[in-house]
Amino acid sequence: MTGTDNREGARPARRSAASEGACRGLGSRTAKQGASMLGAEAVVASLEAEGVTTVFGYPGGQAIKLYDALYGSKQITHVLARHEQGAVHMADGYARATGRPGVVMVTSGPGATNTVTGIATAYMDSVPLVVITGQVGRGVIGTDSFQESDIVGITMPVVKHSYLLQSIDELTRTIREAFHIAVTGRPGPVLIDIPSDVAGEEMVFEYPDDVSLPSYKPTYRGNAKQIRTACRLLEEAEQPLLYVGGGVVSSGATEELTALMDAMQVPAVVTLMGKGGVPASHPLNLGPVGMHGAKYSNMAMTEADLIIAAGARFSDRVTGRVSEFAPNAKIVHIDIDPAEIGKIRDADVPIVGDLKGVLAGMLECLAKAGAAPRDDQWVADIAAWRERYPFYHPNMAVNEEEDEIVPELVIAELGRQLDPDASIVTTEVGQHQMWAHQFLHRERPRTFLSSGGLGTMGFGFPAAIGAAVARPDATVVCIAGDGSFQMNSQEMATAAINGVPVKVMILDNRCLGMVHQWQKLFYGRRYSQTLLAPVPDFVKLAEAYGWEGERVEAPGEVAGAIARMLAAPGPYLLDVAISPEQNVYPMVAPGAALDNVMGAIDVAVGAVRTDVPAAPGSPRARMTGAPSGAASPCAKIDAQFGGRWEIDPEDTGARLGQDGSTVDVRPEDWKTLFRAGDEGKEDRR
Repeated sequence: MTGTDNREGARPARRSAASEGACRGLGSRTAKQGASMLGAEAVVASLEAEGVTTVFGYPGGQAIKLYDALYGSKQITHVLARHEQGAVHMADGYARATGRPGVVMVTSGPGATNTVTGIATAYMDSVPLVVITGQVGRGVIGTDSFQESDIVGITMPVVKHSYLLQSIDELTRTIREAFHIAVTGRPGPVLIDIPSDVAGEEMVFEYPDDVSLPSYKPTYRGNAKQIRTACRLLEEAEQPLLYVGGGVVSSGATEELTALMDAMQVPAVVTLMGKGGVPASHPLNLGPVGMHGAKYSNMAMTEADLIIAAGARFSDRVTGRVSEFAPNAKIVHIDIDPAEIGKIRDADVPIVGDLKGVLAGMLECLAKAGAAPRDDQWVADIAAWRERYPFYHPNMAVNEEEDEIVPELVIAELGRQLDPDASIVTTEVGQHQMWAHQFLHRERPRTFLSSGGLGTMGFGFPAAIGAAVARPDATVVCIAGDGSFQMNSQEMATAAINGVPVKVMILDNRCLGMVHQWQKLFYGRRYSQTLLAPVPDFVKLAEAYGWEGERVEAPGEVAGAIARMLAAPGPYLLDVAISPEQNVYPMVAPGAALDNVMGAIDVAVGAVRTDVPAAPGSPRARMTGAPSGAASPCAKIDAQFGGRWEIDPEDTGARLGQDGSTVDVRPEDWKTLFRAGDEGKEDRR
């Protein structure tokens, strides 16, 4: 639930996960306080006291008492998944869409172990979950009893905290602590393992409002001296940059972040997890950065003299080769988790605290000092880079082959038809995920849900179901690949039976696209186990589950098909056929420096400007012994981008401004965007 709880005496809902962890529901004021009941009934009463309205799960022998108690709840709706992993991803999607903890209930043994991937996914992306697992009776724990597994031990590295209940007296306090830990500080999953004999004991229900955890005291208020130091560096910087991660979403700091961008004219690059935390329409939002980020975003990161990392953790997918990352920049690192600061890149100014509060402190400090942007040259430079190295080139549409659908244009068309204020997009993992990050604009936080840290195939579809359950007012679309979708396609039954009108758009290239792309570029086209047979027929699969479905194979069919999908009252599957030869560009090769971008469009030469690793004369070509005249393995994406390869010795076609050029942009259209030469550049650093 979101917004303000209007029930008499209820606390106002917190604005962000950086709260004190108070009960989100009635807490001790529940009518069940003081009543006698079984432990299993107390579990359900505790969830109700926390304000839980939805539980995702799958029953089993050691959870049967918990499910029997759940049967009588008038507050909680249970969503029966078809696999425990799917249940956790649904709860994850629910949590990401709302900021409230997702709740999962499963049985012991294989039921519990099936949750591990989902728990790890949530842990890597800082998503609050409470996972309740049934366990064998206390007397047989450790004896390899039927369907026994040490789920506490198994999940220890991927949970924020875990409990194995040893006494009925611990039950309500443990559940209260679990919810407190899940949503406070850096959010994350908490696991509670409940032996079946504890669930069957009698107790008097007493739910605590307060939590006493002396060893767990997250720091919310940033150090005032460090905030002042960060502000001074920002005032002095000539080329400052905000590096925005998922912390802006979990902290609810969009307003403060955009205010800082406006006040000091600081551009921002945004990670996959931070997408939506800065409105895509904001003129200073440079969008994706890193391995598949824009060339201009990566250039900004490389050329910046000050980087303010706002709730970001310097992932290798962002930094590229760390030794060459942002060589000219001082680093201000703001994070609520002290373990992240200095873990990968040393911070000149470390600030531990809630991002929302720290940014508010910076704004206040800058206002008191009368701070203003130092000059506008940095913003002008970046604007010029954005014009010269765009993600999208108009000739992508012009050169679209009649019988081949361009995936970037499919994503863009979906974005045009979606209402940004009433839609949520989830993704599976792979090429389609990166195309969505690049070409799908999001204006609000919690409207783009994707597995970032773990990169979990099979996440997006069940997460879309969870998001749709949480936000029935929103149109929820999962962008999937044919490989990822089959990881958890059984959850089509969950959507159909529960009347969840989720939409799935598959970019279907009949291969494991991202690994296939790496094999093409870096492994000599040795496609080991990445080519998928043309099964199943996804439209027939949709029909089997009671969904509507259709397949499109021609560019002219795409817009109408998307419109039909979005207009459908129930679940809908759209299978979009694309070529396995399509690649995600730009790209920074694994282990390369962030500014070594391949496949970037350069309108200045009317081509894709790149140093393809296997191009003639390149280090990769010398290393692999490729003949000097060998063609680039990427040459076939020429039509994809509407340009020619600058490095292709056989390319003698017309260049920009020459007769016969197919490129619309004239030299004078871009040259005026740049200063004459680089005079004074060294002085400005």
